[in-house]
Amino acid sequence: MTIKPLIILPDLLLRKVSAPVATVDAAVRQLADDMLETMYDAPGIGLAAIQVGEPLRMLTIDLSGEDDEKAPRVFLNPEILTRSDARSVYEEGCLSIPDYYAEVERPATVTVRFLGLDGKIHEEEASGLLATCLQHEIDHLDGVLFIDHISKLKREMVVKKFTKIARRA
Repeated sequence: MTIKPLIILPDLLLRKVSAPVATVDAAVRQLADDMLETMYDAPGIGLAAIQVGEPLRMLTIDLSGEDDEKAPRVFLNPEILTRSDARSVYEEGCLSIPDYYAEVERPATVTVRFLGLDGKIHEEEASGLLATCLQHEIDHLDGVLFIDHISKLKREMVVKKFTKIARRA
């Protein structure tokens, strides 16, 4: 497994819409392993392939606690089928926008269809943190960042800050 470098704002690759995964093969499994290793190293609870420079509709999630056994999940070609009218607010952060957090309101429950590493189609209803994390990561696959869900003023300040940091690097 390889820890991959993270794509950081303002890199325009983060705004790219990712392509579907065509087949579950050794390369996809290797990318999933690398993404999980990268996510754990960061550390984070979710990672979209685009965040490591791979514009594929693929994401990894692990919501296990620090003292719990790891529970890695891989979602290929995930799509949200239904969203609840009920809303929930979580403080979100992003490995591609380090050390910035903001409260984001999203549907409290979603139903997601995805392809698993087993090559089979799965459907799952998610609520709580899993629902938020899935929506956050699926947004990445569509070129949307969590800062797109906050006020324009706050978003512009964050982009300006990260653009300034990138110029210095």
